[in-house]
Amino acid sequence: MIRDVLPDDVVAVTFDEVGLSDADALAALHPVGADQIGGAVESRRIEFAAARACAREAMHRLGLPAAPVVRGGRGMPVWPAGVVGTLTHTDGLRAAALARADAVRSLGVDVEPHGPLPEGVLDAVALPEESAWVRAALGEEPDVRWDRVLFTAKEATYKAWFPLTRRWLGFADARITLVPTRVAGGAAEGELRSRILIDPHAVDGGPDLLDLRGRWAVRDGYVVSAIVLRPARVDSVEP
Repeated sequence: MIRDVLPDDVVAVTFDEVGLSDADALAALHPVGADQIGGAVESRRIEFAAARACAREAMHRLGLPAAPVVRGGRGMPVWPAGVVGTLTHTDGLRAAALARADAVRSLGVDVEPHGPLPEGVLDAVALPEESAWVRAALGEEPDVRWDRVLFTAKEATYKAWFPLTRRWLGFADARITLVPTRVAGGAAEGELRSRILIDPHAVDGGPDLLDLRGRWAVRDGYVVSAIVLRPARVDSVEP
């Protein structure tokens, strides 16, 4: 499912592909990562370790040596030189998506269960026009949890934004537009646009982050949103 919203030069790996138990993943953690997560509850330590096991496998598939992925500012992963990536984990799914830095500038993927957001969360994370669109869409296509799709798009936006700016991006700081291209029962897919509403300056020397484009999908009980940003003068590689 994650691969469906990513171009071919981005490698996505889920934990069930890695062939490790939770205990094996914890044992394989780099000592720095193990220290960073050592005080967390067991479920959080397993999520941390499993996502990094996925990242190591993705590095292997990219033809790169495995390297530790430690936790940096605001909990964002710190990738080895030449690599960009993103981690995601939710109930029943842990995954990493990686690419070579000469082809991808930044990458954000978020996966959530396909279910309604808790009461009050939509209005907390959405702009008024976004909330209105979601409620109208739910009235027309109630089998798709458009509130959850919006939430994953916000999260993917932040994951792509932060490595290039090192600045916080609040839920109200990006306006999401969701464009469905296929809706069939509880499955759906489409395009997304994140319009940045605050200072878009990036610190990596690249263009300002005015509009972030990506894709989303709903299937197999999950919602996934992905944003892939290209360096200047690098053409997109279509899925």
